[in-house]
Amino acid sequence: MCAFLLSSLQLIAQDWANLKRYQSENFTLTTPLKNENRVVFMGNSITQGWKEIRPDFFTNNSYICRGISGQTTPQMLVRFRQDVIALQPKVVVILAGTNDIAGNTGFSPLEMIMDNLSSMAELAAANKIKVVLCSVLPAFDYPWKKGMEPNIKIPKLNEMIKVYTAKKGFVYLDYFAAMNDGNNGLIEEYTTDGVHCTAKGYEFMESLVQPAILKALKNRQK
Repeated sequence: MCAFLLSSLQLIAQDWANLKRYQSENFTLTTPLKNENRVVFMGNSITQGWKEIRPDFFTNNSYICRGISGQTTPQMLVRFRQDVIALQPKVVVILAGTNDIAGNTGFSPLEMIMDNLSSMAELAAANKIKVVLCSVLPAFDYPWKKGMEPNIKIPKLNEMIKVYTAKKGFVYLDYFAAMNDGNNGLIEEYTTDGVHCTAKGYEFMESLVQPAILKALKNRQK
């Protein structure tokens, strides 16, 4: 094994949740202003790509992107305090689970994915952060890992998320229903590869997430 590959594997093993990814950015953030409606977007490559493709959406609002490509819900749960709670947002938008279904960090039953999503949501609520819990986006299949049946598993997970949010009083944001091509895949103009979004896809998501954030902020005022 070459030294570079060995070094890379050691770094992954030592920082499995990629806590270093946003540490310096977190450190430079100031405490939110009194009237600032700070929102943290927690997620995977779909969230990371959002900031890369539509940066103005974040910079023109008090929105902070904390997406990391390839991540699964257990990795996000490990870094949730550092990358969400410590930033003192009023709202967190959680979009996660598709990489778990793809098996990026091993086999993940839907119940385990839901447990991790619930833990993140409840950690936020315990710290007076309002929660927008998103459905997983449609995906008919994964280009990097065929045959994982996301077209079947994602709707089942989304139903679990929907029931959970209703029980807990969190905001449920249903991207899946709005972006489904009719075969549990993403509408073609919204995606580059059946999983990740185009600029048009993100623009459409923005039209859905903004009202969800406003709803969460209103719930905060009650």
